[in-house]
Amino acid sequence: MLERCLELLAPALERAGAVLVDGTLGLGGHAEAFLRRFPDLTLVGIDRDPEALRLARERLKPFADRTHLVHAVSDALPTVLADLGIPGVAGILYDLGVSSMQLDRVDRGFSYARDAALDMRMDPTAPLTAARILAEYDEGALRRIFFEYGEEKLSARYARRIVQARALAPIETSAQLVDILQAATPAAVKNAGHPAKRVFQALRIEVNAELDVLARTIPAALAALEVGGRIVVLAYQSLEDRIVKREFAARSTSTAPRGLPVELPEHAPEFKLLVRGAEQASDAERARNPRAASVRLRAAERIRAVAA
Repeated sequence: MLERCLELLAPALERAGAVLVDGTLGLGGHAEAFLRRFPDLTLVGIDRDPEALRLARERLKPFADRTHLVHAVSDALPTVLADLGIPGVAGILYDLGVSSMQLDRVDRGFSYARDAALDMRMDPTAPLTAARILAEYDEGALRRIFFEYGEEKLSARYARRIVQARALAPIETSAQLVDILQAATPAAVKNAGHPAKRVFQALRIEVNAELDVLARTIPAALAALEVGGRIVVLAYQSLEDRIVKREFAARSTSTAPRGLPVELPEHAPEFKLLVRGAEQASDAERARNPRAASVRLRAAERIRAVAA
């Protein structure tokens, strides 16, 4: 949805001295498009993956005088901007979830389709891995994350089988985990999708604290926007999208008590929504890029300043 992101953010980025934050820089594809489209734009690119930053820095070399690339988790945005001496920004973009590079690198362990060590860290310097979760979390904790983060109906069954299996041998590779899950899946539901899909999603979210980070990131991002500034968020699963939807709705709704005859300025909405509901990728884009099938785009614009 690159063109749609450009279209939605353009009115904010055309102003002189505009700063765009790409809070999930990845390989820099979105960033490069924005820097080419807006020749006066300054970009702040943030990513927790050092390898992604290295590759993005190489890609964005032609724009080095207009870019600040920072190794950080997205919820560190206030600190990043303060360190750069940037009081407010015109645009913010988040393309959430695991990146294509991380999925395609077998050694990162994100995919259940190929055998690899159970790592799943977006930042390889972080201490927690999927293998460590499977080795150390008790049955109740495993059941909770599979249910809450994977929305897995068989969470209790899978957690129990994992605890039984690890008593015999450590679970260290994706193939081992997939075999355990397949063996634990009743024949009646085996045709309802790969049994590992939701468990791998849940493990990845837990390893990277993705939902907790996002719940801190969105309010921080909204606070960083100047009046007239815009934010676009691309989410790929319902748990992420729910957090974004809830925060956008709260900040675009009047806080005036019911029955008040006149809305006071301090009760007026801070933001207005730029799209109705959540936009999805077109059929053409889904055909070109199957990974876009689940994307949900939301966007908002700051319309009122808030006193510090």
